[in-house]
Amino acid sequence: MAAGALYTYPDNFRAYKILIAAEYSGAKITLPPFKFGETNQSAEFLKKFPLGKVPAFETQDGKCIYESNAIAYYVSNDQLRGKTPVEGALIQQYVNFADQEILPAVATWVFPTLGLMQFNKQATDKAMEDVKKALTVLNSALLTKTFLVGERVTLADIAVGCNLLMLYKQVMEPSFRAQFGNVNRWFLTIVNQPQFKKILGEVKLCETMAKFDGKKYAELHPKQDEKKEKKPKATKEEKPKQEKPKKEKKEKPKKEEDDEEDDLPKQPKAKDPYAGLPKSSFDMDAFKRVYSNKDTATEAIPYFWEHFNKEDFSIWLAEYMYDDELSRVFMSCNLVSGMFQRLDKLRKTAFASVGIFGVDGDVSISGVWIFRTQTVAFELNEDWAIDSPSYKFTKLDVDNPEHKKLIEEYFLWEGDFGGKKQKFNQGKIFK
Repeated sequence: MAAGALYTYPDNFRAYKILIAAEYSGAKITLPPFKFGETNQSAEFLKKFPLGKVPAFETQDGKCIYESNAIAYYVSNDQLRGKTPVEGALIQQYVNFADQEILPAVATWVFPTLGLMQFNKQATDKAMEDVKKALTVLNSALLTKTFLVGERVTLADIAVGCNLLMLYKQVMEPSFRAQFGNVNRWFLTIVNQPQFKKILGEVKLCETMAKFDGKKYAELHPKQDEKKEKKPKATKEEKPKQEKPKKEKKEKPKKEEDDEEDDLPKQPKAKDPYAGLPKSSFDMDAFKRVYSNKDTATEAIPYFWEHFNKEDFSIWLAEYMYDDELSRVFMSCNLVSGMFQRLDKLRKTAFASVGIFGVDGDVSISGVWIFRTQTVAFELNEDWAIDSPSYKFTKLDVDNPEHKKLIEEYFLWEGDFGGKKQKFNQGKIFK
């Protein structure tokens, strides 16, 4: 019988499947005192679990295991793991299905309603469709079965059920879930098992779909406001320092030096590729508002083609050239997010929809970029060219039907994307 210490914080949905599996198997699990951000950053903890992530598990004989699915497997018994190789494979299939097909959509749809991340209409709409696809698969699988694999609860039911929990509690109102009767019946069956109820308590299904909680988001992300408050103080402290050079300009020997120094602040303006460009008929900000708040297929895309000015703007396909370095999906997401953060000064004149394709071990990145000029904007300013050398850029012709279709697919996050071998996983918008 497995036993050990589980490090986690309260109501961690990833830890639920571990604790539920332990209830079925009889594994003895203790929960040491844990404070997120402190316990998992201590030298002692990081020595055992270098990533600093939870859930994390230490066996009685000092073996350390991380990743929730691995821990759940360890604390399970043969019934939960599968009694035959085929059962074991099918259980693993659903465990992977829960994390790769369900969880990304859950995070995108549910987390904004909890104030954990910003709301994006296009991303949420896509997540809702992904949830429908996943539930359709499960609905067919459960047509003639009580449980996903075999005649009793297994890790398949535990993993899928725990990942669906937030959907059922937060956003899947009756009208949405009505079409998935088999899944609803199965979900209510498992969450009312004694082993599930001991960990989850009474599960109340949502009556009204939760919306983005802007107030809670602001409370959970105070850093933005702190930065705004610090700016005035910084400028006030800098002013006295700027007065001294002005007085020294009276001396002729220093006048020439000061003139050279005066030229330095003007250099960024001279490098601005958009300085002096006339106002375009295509209003990028207006398009971004439509894209963020309206239906992509029926409103945002038609608006774009109606107003886009190909004389002032250009569209480019950007493909990351080092796919062999992209081992994990989350690392690829961080790579794209980091690039976006370093391009703040480009936001007023550029837009991008970038997709992460594939699964862990087989990942690629590509997307479409819109620039104010007919060249790749990254080449026009060295401050913008930190990440772009890792991408191959191909100019797209908006009058070419195939190119136009590709652009729309990246806007929609749906399609074959020019014949990409990997399936679309998730996307990020630069706006």
